[in-house]
Parts: sequence; structure tokens; C-alpha cells
Amino acid sequence: MKLAIGPVLYYWSREAVWHFYEEVATAPVDIVYLGEVVCSRRHELRLPDWLDLAEDLAASGKEVVLSTQALLESESDLKRLRAVADNGRFAVEANDVGALRLLAGQTAFVAGPHINVYNPPTLAWLAGLGAKRWVMPVEMSREALRYLLPHARGMEIEVFAHGRLPLAFSARCFTARHHNLSKDDCQFRCLDYPDGLPLRTREGERFLAINGIQTQSARVYNLVGSVAELRVFGVDVLRISPQARHSIRIAGLFRAAMDGSLDPAAAAAEMEDLMPDGACDGFWRNRPGMAPVGEEQWP
Repeated sequence: MKLAIGPVLYYWSREAVWHFYEEVATAPVDIVYLGEVVCSRRHELRLPDWLDLAEDLAASGKEVVLSTQALLESESDLKRLRAVADNGRFAVEANDVGALRLLAGQTAFVAGPHINVYNPPTLAWLAGLGAKRWVMPVEMSREALRYLLPHARGMEIEVFAHGRLPLAFSARCFTARHHNLSKDDCQFRCLDYPDGLPLRTREGERFLAINGIQTQSARVYNLVGSVAELRVFGVDVLRISPQARHSIRIAGLFRAAMDGSLDPAAAAAEMEDLMPDGACDGFWRNRPGMAPVGEEQWP
């Protein structure tokens, strides 16, 4: 079983991004996804910068995959998509169905978590297009995955295993709206929220996190306690979604749990102080997504 670092979903400064990937280069991970997935207005790094990072990480022995934007809204977005698809060097993670047409038969590609695949014919179709790997949608349960696995037809299976869950995208920017700004004049306020902007219910409970046009869970999805079960299912890759702090330490704990040198329950306990919010695993257990890890009783 391999360990992957997903694309950075937040808007970090150029220096923060560069420092993060310097640490990733020596981290116990096998695969690194790079690129801007959430918002086309984020320009701290452009494609040549991502390609430079990709070369550095590849030289460090990592498998590098370039991730595409999930919600395409303009011709400039399409131009960036074409440039990523035509990079000629690295595999690409398609996060929009439109990307599949550019990649099929042309470039090695991964079907990302934002391409909704919930039935056998669609999964078989992706395999027929030549996808090397399929990333399960984050809301999918273990029972649904077990049902779909026979239809993967040789594709590797990847599961989002740690991080705030990317639940939805919108044409509107909620971070800009929070500051009474228009989307086109957002003043790049996402830079102020390196782990997203938490939202609370009227009762004061943390519910969601806003990340520009993306809505995330407030709680942090954590499947480290289910590593043995994921292995039995035949899952090939576990994905850790980067957070502002402690991602490398969390990767180390995942690796130790995967290798059997650390009890998964002990790894989960140690992670509690390393995350921006409490842990959940409800979707995996076919429960409400925000259900805390292991909690069976839920209103």
C-alpha cells in the first residue's frame, strides 16, 4: 500500500508552498499531487513553478502527478487545463470530466475525487479510457467501495484518508462574500485562512469550513484506524490532504500504522493534537459524514 500527499487545497504564500514541498521531498510518502485545484485566481505559483517543483520531487524519488482545477469557468481555465494535459512529462489527475477527453489515450492519468463515480458502468468507462488510478469520492462508504471494486478493471484504487473533506464547489466565492467583497475583487483573502474559514451553527458547533469557492467539512476525516480494513479491501493508495501544520508528522504516523510499527489506535490518538479540528469518519462507515471516529450513536 502506498501513501500520497494530495494537492494543497488552500491558498498559501509562495514561500509556504515551497517550504512545504521541501519537507515532502524527504517525507515517507510515495506519491505527490501538485497544482491548483480550487481557484483560478490563486497565482502565487504558476504552471512553470509547479513543473519545477515536480522535477525536484521526482528527483527525490516521488511519483508526481499534476492535478487539474475542479470547476472550470472560463477560456483561461481551459487554456491552463490544456497546458497541464500537454505537459509531456508527468501524469495528470483529472478533476473535471472535461479533462478526460484531453487525457484519454494521450497522457497517463488519474481519475480524481471530484469526478463523481458511483456505479459500475461509469467506473468501467473510466478504466476503458485508460485511467491508471481511481480516487474514490469522499462521501462513498466502505460498502459502496466493496461493491464497485470488481469493476475497477486493473485501475489502482486510492482513498482520501486524512484531511478536511472537500465536499462541494460553487461559482460563488464564499470567503470573498464573508468579507463583503466581490469574487473578482476578493483581495486574495484566502491567504488569511491557511486551513480554511470555519463556520459554526447557531448552536456554536463547528460545521463546515469555507475555502474560497470550496466547501469543506469542519472536522478532519481520518481513516488511520481503518488501515487494516483498507488493506483487506485491496486499496492501493491512501491520500493525506495537506494542512497548514503537521502534515509531515501525520504522514509519518500513517506510514508507521501501514507498516505495522505503530498501532493504528495509537496513531489516531497522537494525531488528535495535530489537526485543526476533531476527527470524523462517518462517510466510511455509512453514517453522517461528520460523525466522530468510531461513534455509533448519532442523533
